[in-house]
Amino acid sequence: MLQHLLETGLRQTMNRLVKPALHPKVPVSVQRTLIRQAYRSSVPPRDCRFQAGTLAGKSVIRSSFGQATRGVVLYLHGGGYIIGSAATHKGLTGHLAKTSGCMVVTPDYRLAPEHPFPAALDDAETAWHALIDEGFAPGQIAIAGDSAGGGLAIALALRLRDSGQPLPASLTVFSPWVDLTQVALYSPECEPVLQARWTAKAAKLYAGQESLRNPLISPIFGNLEGLPPILIQVGSQEILLNDAERLASAATKAGVKTRLEVFNSLWHVFQVHSGQLDRATAAVQTAGGHIREHLAD
Repeated sequence: MLQHLLETGLRQTMNRLVKPALHPKVPVSVQRTLIRQAYRSSVPPRDCRFQAGTLAGKSVIRSSFGQATRGVVLYLHGGGYIIGSAATHKGLTGHLAKTSGCMVVTPDYRLAPEHPFPAALDDAETAWHALIDEGFAPGQIAIAGDSAGGGLAIALALRLRDSGQPLPASLTVFSPWVDLTQVALYSPECEPVLQARWTAKAAKLYAGQESLRNPLISPIFGNLEGLPPILIQVGSQEILLNDAERLASAATKAGVKTRLEVFNSLWHVFQVHSGQLDRATAAVQTAGGHIREHLAD
């Protein structure tokens, strides 16, 4: 009963506070400020440690819990490629550090409109190589991300594969945004977080002069063969439900080991409420297990 009431309260909070901020008429600079404040409700686990620093010249936050063991997670934050940061996602990355047993490294990749495609992808790849330079083997690195960061995680794997480079141990994506054309957006009865007009504007700001169908912008249009195992989690109350389901279908058809989890009556990147909402906590526990399962010994 208490969890049901908490779900209702969080849904109302997202609808009343977050969704209005994600409106195309709100300046991006203002959105960045508002979202920083909104993410204060996402709380990391007690005793989680955060270390701010740099990686290949970009600011990063390293999240750890207890004694990190076998590997590292390169985490790419969401925000439509125009908002969000490593700091806004400390709650989620902290819980992922706890459940995966890994250090989670979240870079502040460059954002649009100041830095359109391929800046975010270039920065993600640079972070990948920097982790390898630190001594991690590719099989000891998992890549994860939410929303735009989920799409960026898939795009990074595609770029690595296409250039003949070693691939990460696994991919974990929460509510991935993999089709910036928005030709097949889902229409839920309730969407507490996203507005299609805002995501359409963000897509244009990020893509710049590039086609939205470029597979490194919209990975759903790419060939997914050869990618590492993918865990996809999505809520039923979000316009990106179809993105997740289409990604799962395409990956499965390409022979990729794929697991899709749809959480009924939950919203976009509900995992940020891990530690408060039981279903969010369970989802991140599953994500941590997926990461641990596929790390090289």
